[in-house]
Amino acid sequence: MKATYKKYILDFKRPSGTSRGVLTQKETWFLILEANGKFGIGECGLFKGLSCDDVAGYEEKLKWTSENIGLGKDELWNRLRYFPSIQFGVEQAFLSLESKNPFELFPSDFTQKARPIAINGLIWMGDESFMHQQIQDKLEEGYRCLKMKIGAIDFNTEIGMLESIRRRYSKSEIELRVDANGAFSPKDALGKLKTLAALDVHSIEQPIKQGNVLKMKELCTQAPLDIALDEELIGITEVTKKEELLQTIQPQYIILKPSLIGGFKGSMEWITLAEKYKVGWWVTSALESNVGLNAIAQWTHTLKSPLPQGLGTGSLYTNNLESPLMVAKGNLYYQRNQNWKTNLIKDLCL
Repeated sequence: MKATYKKYILDFKRPSGTSRGVLTQKETWFLILEANGKFGIGECGLFKGLSCDDVAGYEEKLKWTSENIGLGKDELWNRLRYFPSIQFGVEQAFLSLESKNPFELFPSDFTQKARPIAINGLIWMGDESFMHQQIQDKLEEGYRCLKMKIGAIDFNTEIGMLESIRRRYSKSEIELRVDANGAFSPKDALGKLKTLAALDVHSIEQPIKQGNVLKMKELCTQAPLDIALDEELIGITEVTKKEELLQTIQPQYIILKPSLIGGFKGSMEWITLAEKYKVGWWVTSALESNVGLNAIAQWTHTLKSPLPQGLGTGSLYTNNLESPLMVAKGNLYYQRNQNWKTNLIKDLCL
């Protein structure tokens, strides 16, 4: 078996704002396996400034992984515990190599019968007119669940946008989620959560920065709307530590981003614990290319979650890899009659 890797820079169609800053590019890496005339591909979706494996020596660890690919998927996953994006790339690459179709990792009604996955429409931060336009576009496109990034512009302006949605649509018609990416201060977070709750917001992701466990526990107990942990999960690799976090904070939801929490195996550890403690969950992509998004979507469908998932990021880039993934009316589809651009991917990665 031969393993190679290559960096690829994804360019955003439009600068995309979060409370951590504006994104114009996204660095990612592809891991390619070759054996017996077949190939497998996996994406190591490094997220600069957020991944716990955004450290010096990342490429050296990829090189080590390629040189030691003979250890196999499970042993490599164990040895890469502090490099969750590489763990995820390894899982994908081996599944891809072992599959009849290198891009159909989890055959299901999603890949074979065009059964869709309900997703939320993502509203990026920007000036007021840009955010209003995004909201209007998503509603016209048929989304019934919107997720709005908040925390970078004036809070009252953000509330005004949410109010404009609620004047037209009740919570039974449109589900509203918000994501603060840790932007609220612990001092004023509860007051802001009460304001959001008055607008029938379904939930808020990561209202305060990760690491303030006791304050987060307090918010989850006192807030009148549900709280979902996101960044809080990043960097916690031991199952005992994962359980301790859920026992302590007792959140209403957790957000699973396989590239950031150890791929499918790492995510399943969180899901098992979440279900033990009656914590809800959904899956979200972390700005991967269509290679990683495809793997996440196929895996997510097997979980049979009834909630809208966060998988609508495939159209963000000017140079994404062409794939059968398509978004229509608030759903993600796999168009079986549309082929992957296999030669393009090989040219990029080999």
